[in-house]
Amino acid sequence: MPLILSAFASGLLFGLGLIVSQMVNPAKVLGFLDIFGRWDPSLALVMGGAVAVSALGTLIARRRGVPVLAPRLEIPTRRDLDPRLIGGAALFGVGWGLVGLCPGPALVGLTFGPWQVFVFVAAMIVGMALFRLAPADWPRAAFRRETAQVDG
Repeated sequence: MPLILSAFASGLLFGLGLIVSQMVNPAKVLGFLDIFGRWDPSLALVMGGAVAVSALGTLIARRRGVPVLAPRLEIPTRRDLDPRLIGGAALFGVGWGLVGLCPGPALVGLTFGPWQVFVFVAAMIVGMALFRLAPADWPRAAFRRETAQVDG
């Protein structure tokens, strides 16, 4: 039960932070991304604050060594870049730049957002389902097939 309450409180705090910082407002996000037009730098402070809080939390967790509500500490150690990571980051960035939403703010936006938020979330769910259907080694396997066809 404490784990569920902790997850709920964390999600609630995250959602409230997104609303207060206006990260759920696509116009505000697009203004932040428009560095060659009417750039709005205010979300840089939001991101900087989030990075600082995350860094502090990671530092405390590493020093403590044992989480409060989990059996073991799991901090990612992988540092390599692979096609799936690069492709996913590019897709995320293009979507964020075109629409001004990313998954967290979009889910929060379902509570009060316009119909476009519902379309975004539906497209996001379809994209996640399609990803589940992709082979685990995609796109590496497709790249190997294309290379073999060119060489052979």
